[in-house]
Amino acid sequence: MSEDPVQKPENAVTAAILVIGDEVLSGRTQDVHVSHMATELGKMGIAVKEARIIADDRDAIVDAVNHCRASYTYVLTTGGIGPTHDDITSEAIAAAFDVPYEFQPQAKALLEDYYKDQDFNEGRQRMAKMPRGAELIDNPVSVAPGFQMDNVFVMAGVPSIARAMLQSVLARLDGGAVLLSRSVSSRATEGQIAAPLRAIQDKFPGLMLGSYPYYRNKGFGLSVVIRGTDVAQLDLAVAEVEAMFRALGQEPERDEI
Repeated sequence: MSEDPVQKPENAVTAAILVIGDEVLSGRTQDVHVSHMATELGKMGIAVKEARIIADDRDAIVDAVNHCRASYTYVLTTGGIGPTHDDITSEAIAAAFDVPYEFQPQAKALLEDYYKDQDFNEGRQRMAKMPRGAELIDNPVSVAPGFQMDNVFVMAGVPSIARAMLQSVLARLDGGAVLLSRSVSSRATEGQIAAPLRAIQDKFPGLMLGSYPYYRNKGFGLSVVIRGTDVAQLDLAVAEVEAMFRALGQEPERDEI
């Protein structure tokens, strides 16, 4: 019979990240969005609780958006808002919110001005079509905007553009208590620390403790990472982890995070 899962503290402000695109699932394009967004959101005390990579499939996008917007404070998506036939994110999000998919007047005016000396063809016009009620997200790189629907923020898939859009998005979000981390390493093994580490976790239910084996130049070892929002509790837990390692005959080292 398995042990009961450790109760982990819930951050009051949460987020999900949806990376949309067949090219990521095929391996042709490597995702760089999740790590960057999670780091930036974490600085604001917004805990990323889920990240998905989704195909360019209307029903899959609708299902993921509806699940995540009901489950988390914020949902951030990247990909699928360009000019080609497989850019279906905007249309899918209109379906998720059950509103018309149509030209957004501000977006159309921006793009008409941007392409005034070029062919403002049907593909380029598609980038101005959004769910009714969409609020624009500024794109300082290539003009074509992202958009916000309630707690869902829709951004481009090109990394440089997504990062630029994210700065506008972050200004609209309300953060929470910032999650802090401490790390202690030693040459102990996970088998040796399993029981005493569980006892420390039980003693500090407001913190999250995890063990992560590694191999470095001097051989195998592991790091225990302690996360939480209470500095005093973190310091007490670190002291107990260090004492646990010493009791096993291993001298602990505090890591920089």
